[in-house]
Amino acid sequence: MPAMTAVDADARAGTGTPAEAVGPLLRGVTVLRRLTEAGGTLSPSALERATGLARSTVDRITGTLGRMGYVRLDGRDVVLTPRVMELGNAYLAALRLPALLDARADALADELDESVSLAVPDLDGIRFIHQATRRRALSVSFRIGDLLPAERTAPGALFATEWTEADWTRWRERRAEDTRDASFPAVPPRADLTAAPSPPPPSSDSSSDPSSDSFAERVEGARRDGWAVDDQLIEPGLVAVSVPVRDPGTGRVACVASVVSHTSRHSAADLRTSLLPRLRTAVTAMETDLRGAPAPEPGPAPAGLATWTTASKHELGRDFVESLARGLTVLTAFGEGRSALSLTEVARATGLSRATARRALLTHEHLGLVAAHPDRTFTLTPRVLDLGFPALSRTTLPRLAEPHLRALADAVREPTALAVLTNDGKEIQYTAGAGTSRVLTVRITVGTRLPAPATSLGRVLLADTADPLSSTLTEVRSQGYALVDEELESGLRSIAVPVRDRTGRTVAALNVSTHAARRTLRDVVADLLPALHATAAHIQQDLHTASRFTHVPPS
Repeated sequence: MPAMTAVDADARAGTGTPAEAVGPLLRGVTVLRRLTEAGGTLSPSALERATGLARSTVDRITGTLGRMGYVRLDGRDVVLTPRVMELGNAYLAALRLPALLDARADALADELDESVSLAVPDLDGIRFIHQATRRRALSVSFRIGDLLPAERTAPGALFATEWTEADWTRWRERRAEDTRDASFPAVPPRADLTAAPSPPPPSSDSSSDPSSDSFAERVEGARRDGWAVDDQLIEPGLVAVSVPVRDPGTGRVACVASVVSHTSRHSAADLRTSLLPRLRTAVTAMETDLRGAPAPEPGPAPAGLATWTTASKHELGRDFVESLARGLTVLTAFGEGRSALSLTEVARATGLSRATARRALLTHEHLGLVAAHPDRTFTLTPRVLDLGFPALSRTTLPRLAEPHLRALADAVREPTALAVLTNDGKEIQYTAGAGTSRVLTVRITVGTRLPAPATSLGRVLLADTADPLSSTLTEVRSQGYALVDEELESGLRSIAVPVRDRTGRTVAALNVSTHAARRTLRDVVADLLPALHATAAHIQQDLHTASRFTHVPPS
């Protein structure tokens, strides 16, 4: 995608920049978008080139985002962290559809052994809000938050059945300006329409032609049939069938459910005959769930944000861009039961003045992140998912934990590791670790298995799963950690604590190992346990944020 400056951060979201727009917020959003498009990691010099911003500006923005916990420095690179997903979580919580429908989508994926997705409209594109994928060598790689052009998808044809003439005009203008879909980094670029046409992929019908006439025909077919098929519109071999899920109050399309496969498993014709009936049954159940859903109870609004940004400004001075931090916190004012907020409600939720909240909302509206409504309320748009979500929505617990393990190992100058329990409950398997530069140290590679009862990691995991508990495991559960002294190997001491998911269930264990000559048992508990607990808390915070609307595999 061509680099864009902060001024034209999203030309599709509006024409001119409003006079009251917050410049640092415009630039900060641009940095987050370029990081997202790059997969979550860029060097400062690469960010400078991608954004068109001065290096000093990039440094101040990334420093502020680092203070907020949205990025971290890894060597010379700026890396998105799971904390940035709280922005996308605010949109998904306010939308409610993932929370209400994802169980139905997951069940359908299990039933069909195919990938199932939920998507919502985003201007003239579609954006995924849920993905239930199959773990195969050849699998669908789309992520929550990915944006696709409407004309190259089955959901796009269904959403376009409700387009106005203004929507069609915007779509034609975008097609003329972006002939290769370069503004949609989640899809392979298509042939330049100004060049000689390339032959379409093999297809049972004309749906693989994304031209204007073909798309209009597919939209009319979707309007008539109530479903749509993607016959290799994205790339050869990929097929999908889609059915709209309608809002029970308005009858309009709330989202679209799709079953996605590839031609070695199903042809486009086969999708219609074998998978469409079961997809329709699932969609009927989804619409029933929407009709019966109780009104949401508003969750707690963020507290103390204005005070925190002021304190950070006092501490860091000009290196902390307060207007950027305050502008981004405005997005977190929204959530479940807070889908539409007035200016007064946003100001109250964030602790910001009305004037500051107003300028932030105007800026977000210009960027396409917020929509203003006639009743003077504001709502988040799917475009909020552009801010880091796709790059992190396929993370795993080991990947999430690795930077925290490195920080712990550096702090205590001892090796640390993360492990999970094997399916039979008899062994642990190491999934991540960080070592030190000591001559005498523990080196256990990722993937190694050891007997669970003989390790501190295993005892922490067994204390949460074994039934009945032995006296040793009862003590571990009671005290919240396990200490093993030279039981696995002479001279080896280790202490471990649990890592818990959003429900409080132990999903992994974290430990530090040392040699008996370096630390007494009392020293292990006094010196290492507090650092272990603090690190486990950091990992859990990231896990809870990342797993709110995505699945985070433990290994």
